[in-house]
Amino acid sequence: MSDSQVRSVLFVCLGNICRSPTGEGVLQHLVDSRNLTGRILIDSAGTADYHTGYQADPRMRGAAQRRGYDLTSRSRQITRIDLEVFDLVVAMDSDNYQDILTLHSAPTATIRLLSHFLSDEWPQDVPDPYFDGNREGFENVMDMIEAACPAILDELLANDS
Repeated sequence: MSDSQVRSVLFVCLGNICRSPTGEGVLQHLVDSRNLTGRILIDSAGTADYHTGYQADPRMRGAAQRRGYDLTSRSRQITRIDLEVFDLVVAMDSDNYQDILTLHSAPTATIRLLSHFLSDEWPQDVPDPYFDGNREGFENVMDMIEAACPAILDELLANDS
């Protein structure tokens, strides 16, 4: 990767208050720890506008804080333009993946499920912990995202040309 080349990734879930801000926070932590700050742009969004402007769910922020991550982003809805400006868009589940595909007939971003970056032992979809609200659900989201982020970073770095 040349020093001037910036790669970008957008994590996407439904409301942008649980799963996708966690992806953003975990990957940002990994980028910072590898001294890649400024070379990888990370953001998150939701396919719905339910929580626009809100911080991540307090239960998700708590799960992240217990593992040393800060989730500081504010919720926003994905736009068609996001599919032109980001290099990689990572959907947390199949429903959101399909919703993303309907936004743009010819996106320049590579669009993948988070599970693309995980071994087959993991489920295809990152379960949404919002409605069940139990601590185990939020911890499971953390496990999946922590497992996927190194491979996401590797892909961003490998695809630099």
